[in-house]
Order: sequence, then C-alpha cells, then structure tokens
Amino acid sequence: MMDKNIFSGAWEETKGKMKQMWAKLTDDDLKEVEGNQQKIYGKLQKHYGYTKDEAKKAVDDFNKS
Repeated sequence: MMDKNIFSGAWEETKGKMKQMWAKLTDDDLKEVEGNQQKIYGKLQKHYGYTKDEAKKAVDDFNKS
C-alpha cells in the first residue's frame, strides 16, 4: 500500500516523480489523488488499462524505487 507520507509533506516531490513515471496522469488527476491513496489505482486503471492488482503492483514498485 502506498506510504501515507507521500500524501503529506513529500507530495510535491512525489507528484513530479509520478508525472515522470506515468505521463498520462494530468495535473487534475494528481490534484484529485492528493490525500486519497486509493484514487491513484483508479487513475492508473483509467489511463493505462491496468487491472486493480496491476495498479497496486505498479504503485508498490514506484514506492520501492
């Protein structure tokens, strides 16, 4: 599960890294995601066609890097 710290003080830095990794995520997507870690899964499913499990794995891999 995505670290809750990403959605607090480190959000601006993380948001930039997410845009680099997933270029299809818009600023509006990231504004909506801020503060709600579950929403990133839905955004990745919408833009990249991931299953929920694939989205969770992608986010877990992102957190590890």
